[in-house]
Amino acid sequence: MRNPQLNKHGELQHLLTLDGLPRSIITQILDTAAPFTEMAEREVKKLPLLRGKSVFNLFFENSTRTRTTFEIAAKRLSADVINLNVSTSSTKKGETLLDTVDNLCAMQADMFVVRHESSGAPHLIAQHLENTGRDHIHVVNAGDGRHAHPTQGLLDMYTIRHYKKEFHNLTVAIVGDVLHSRVARSQIAALTTLGVPEVRVIGPKTLLPTDVEKMGVRYCPTMEEGLKDVDVVMMLRLQNERMNGALLPSPQEFFKVWGLTAEKLARAKPDAIVMHPGPMNRGVEIDSAVADGSQAVILPQVTFGIAVRMAVMSMLGSH
Repeated sequence: MRNPQLNKHGELQHLLTLDGLPRSIITQILDTAAPFTEMAEREVKKLPLLRGKSVFNLFFENSTRTRTTFEIAAKRLSADVINLNVSTSSTKKGETLLDTVDNLCAMQADMFVVRHESSGAPHLIAQHLENTGRDHIHVVNAGDGRHAHPTQGLLDMYTIRHYKKEFHNLTVAIVGDVLHSRVARSQIAALTTLGVPEVRVIGPKTLLPTDVEKMGVRYCPTMEEGLKDVDVVMMLRLQNERMNGALLPSPQEFFKVWGLTAEKLARAKPDAIVMHPGPMNRGVEIDSAVADGSQAVILPQVTFGIAVRMAVMSMLGSH
C-alpha cells in the first residue's frame, strides 16, 4: 500500500507523521536543511523557492514558537504567508474543519500548516484534498493532539546529527511526560528509523503509555539507571495543566525525582547534549544551571527548526 505521505513517484507529498516515513526521506530532509542553516548567517536571508506560493498557517491550538518558526521559514522561501488563528474564527460559528479548508482552497492555497488539538486532523485534511482531486495542495502537521509533531522530531534529529554526526552508535534517553507528548512519539519514530541502537524512556509510570516498550524503547525506572552513559538527553515539557490530577504529587516532587540537575547529568557521557522542545518549566523538568549550561543545545534547536521547516516546505513545493 502506498504511504499516504508520498506521491506516486515516492516524493514527499504531505508531512503528517514520522511513523512509517522511510529513512531515505528523513535523511533527505536533514540533508536539505543543512545549507539553510548556513543561510541564517547571510545578510539577505531569502531564496525564491516558494515565490508565488501561498502558505496558510491554520492554528486551531495556540503555539507562538511553532507558528513563528513556520512563518519565518515560509517567508525566507519567498512564500506569501497567511496566519489564521482559527480557534477564534469560523469554526466557533459551527463551520466544520473541511468547510474551512474548502474555502481556503478557493483562495488558491498551495500549502496548509495545521496544528489541531484533535489527533488525526491533518490526516483528515490530506485525505479530503486527495478525495476532491486537489493533490497539488500539501499539508504539514504542526502538532495534532497527542499523536505527532513531525517537524519537532526532525529538528531534534538535525540537532543530534549536527553534534554527534552519526546515529548508529548512540544511546538516547527521553525523559518525562511521554504519555501526553506528541513530540516523544515523533522522536521515538525518527530515532528508531535512523538506526539508533538504544532509545531509553525515563519517567513516572503514570506518565508513560502502558505498552511503551512496544514502541521499540527500553523503559528505565530511575534517572540514575536511565542516564548512565547516554549520549543525548531529551527532556520533555511537563504538561502543567495536567499536573494537579492524580498523576503526580507536585511540581517540586517531580523535580526532586525526575528533574534534570547537574548531579544527575553527571551520569551521562561527559560530552552528552541536553535537549528540550520548549517552552521549559525551569525548576520542574530542568534545573536552570543545566538549561543554561555548556551541554544544553536548546537554543540551537530553535535555530535549526527554521532550517528544517524550510527544508520540508521547499521539498513539498518543488512538485
